[in-house]
Amino acid sequence: MTTLRVRPTRSRDDSAPRRQPTDWSAVLASISEGALRREVDGELPVEAVRLLKSEGFGALRVPAASGGGGLGLVDLARLWIELAAVDANLPQAFRGHFALVEDRLWHHARTSDQRVWFDRFVAGEMAGNAWAEVGSDIDLPRTVLRPRADGTYRLDGTKYYTTGTIFAEWTDVHARLARPGHPDEVEEPTAIALVDTRDPGVRTVDDWNGFGQKGTGSGTTTFDNVGVPAEHVLPFEDRFPYQTAFYQLNLLATLTGIARAALRDVVDAVQKRTRNFSHANAPRVRDDAQVLALVGEIAAAVYAAEAATLRVAGSIQAVADASLASADEIAALVEASEIESSTAQVVVSELVLRATSDLFDALGASATARPLALDRHWRNARTVASHNPRILKARVVGAHAVNGTPPPYAWSIGGTRRRQDWDDTRPRSGDAG
Repeated sequence: MTTLRVRPTRSRDDSAPRRQPTDWSAVLASISEGALRREVDGELPVEAVRLLKSEGFGALRVPAASGGGGLGLVDLARLWIELAAVDANLPQAFRGHFALVEDRLWHHARTSDQRVWFDRFVAGEMAGNAWAEVGSDIDLPRTVLRPRADGTYRLDGTKYYTTGTIFAEWTDVHARLARPGHPDEVEEPTAIALVDTRDPGVRTVDDWNGFGQKGTGSGTTTFDNVGVPAEHVLPFEDRFPYQTAFYQLNLLATLTGIARAALRDVVDAVQKRTRNFSHANAPRVRDDAQVLALVGEIAAAVYAAEAATLRVAGSIQAVADASLASADEIAALVEASEIESSTAQVVVSELVLRATSDLFDALGASATARPLALDRHWRNARTVASHNPRILKARVVGAHAVNGTPPPYAWSIGGTRRRQDWDDTRPRSGDAG
């Protein structure tokens, strides 16, 4: 495990004690102690999230001058990988949080002061995600923001798969912006509402019933007459432009960490295994050439997945560093990062899914024992890889390679309409799913 230390956060009062750099190896070791039990028991990693908050995990991208870690995206991706290797749920649980941090960083760099949000992140406050819905049309969420006479907004609706929100003080909500005098059915612009989950009208339940990533806190959140200040309602089109690639980077890092955990577990199992087959290639499993070759293939898959993920992180960092560049320069960098992330998704998903399944070929039927939970690696990887279908990403990459077709930068998921009702096949709003 790589030891990654983050520079100390700076207090605004120089006389106050300064926080020491975090030894993430120690933090990850603490989190790993209960990870298998949480998986088997279906327990949310509440204490692990609390520990990460207290250690400044959510402020790693906040500039050092504002009290954060000032970490670059390549190092952040490395830490996501290490965290996923001890508990695959945790990087994804923070996915929406880091996206909001990135959005605030982008606007801060473009001269919109975001120190209020930086202070919240440094204080350990976390944001969840609340974009996906069930039953809504593509591009038109049912969750609605209505302006009030006092200049604030009222938020009502239900969001599903609200990853991380159950742990969070804030949630990042994609909503339809209603206009006075128009019926709710009229298609209006969409917006982002930054909602305080401590409002009594916000309720989150842990009802995610997928077979993997069960500890991500991806349950249902309802909003009932929730007040939202005007400054917390942001035009969707102002969202940081590389968000699609950024969201995918988090999933790539999670997949890579899962593969690393699978490699760790299969190496440990092979080293300890005493039972063997009569027609094996060696008396000891750990000396069997076929078993060793299989473990080597898994190790190579981890190597390739990590290399691809960190390359994507570098391409996204190039966009983040170009916040004051021209529109054309930013557009070119965004397109490059999106193609990088889409290409990596296709290959990393395949590598990790194969590795997390093939590990059982190195072992025997006893490896399927439920208490070992070796199946969690494949279940978690399969769940992560299903978020943004890789077959669609492969098509995007192919279309770009052959025809120079731009990728979809912000896409959505929902009920489909008849083809003749579509005036543009490229969705205009987004889904963090």
